[in-house]
Amino acid sequence: MTVLTEGQHTGEFLVTEANGSLSRETVTVLSGQNLKPGHVLGKVAVGTATGAAVSGNTGNGAIGTVSAGATAKAGVYTATCIEPAANGGTFTVEDPDGVNVGTAAVGSAFTGPVVFTIADGATDFVAGDRFTITVAAGSGKYKEYNPANTDGSQTAVAILHAAIDATAADTEGVVIARHAEVNAAELVWFSGADANQKSAGLAQLKNHDIVAR
Repeated sequence: MTVLTEGQHTGEFLVTEANGSLSRETVTVLSGQNLKPGHVLGKVAVGTATGAAVSGNTGNGAIGTVSAGATAKAGVYTATCIEPAANGGTFTVEDPDGVNVGTAAVGSAFTGPVVFTIADGATDFVAGDRFTITVAAGSGKYKEYNPANTDGSQTAVAILHAAIDATAADTEGVVIARHAEVNAAELVWFSGADANQKSAGLAQLKNHDIVAR
């Protein structure tokens, strides 16, 4: 006897949603994906990061390879020397909103919302010397949520309403973005997602008033 397996249906995961189209949003799904209804999605909110010395620095050290970390936000981070030292020094790092996110020691990797290393130069740094780390805005396109990502899609923000085959090109689709109750058993996660990763994703969806039952 032939066994047939019924796949996910459009909107099958929905328990309730807001009146009209309040819960839904038309978005662009990033190419290279073939996704099912109920797929948990993140948003590409940040792009590449670049670093540069601020004009007028006394020290002539440089900032090495820069990348966005898991919690990066788009905008300009600033690293400012607060403790000069011979062949070294300590820099305080602030995010685009002016919030202190840690300190970086010259010659050692700083790992936080942004990742970089400040190298010593022939002339020592003085207090007030600065570097900027600019994190570009992301494409705003949607892709499969995965906490291992660093482009913003490590945070779950929406659920795909209907199947989308975006294997060959970016494709427009509809997501449940807010104000909805969903059946947790009908959600689709990235391959290998464990219970903790799913729980984290559900908690993030709840921040958008998407509640799993």
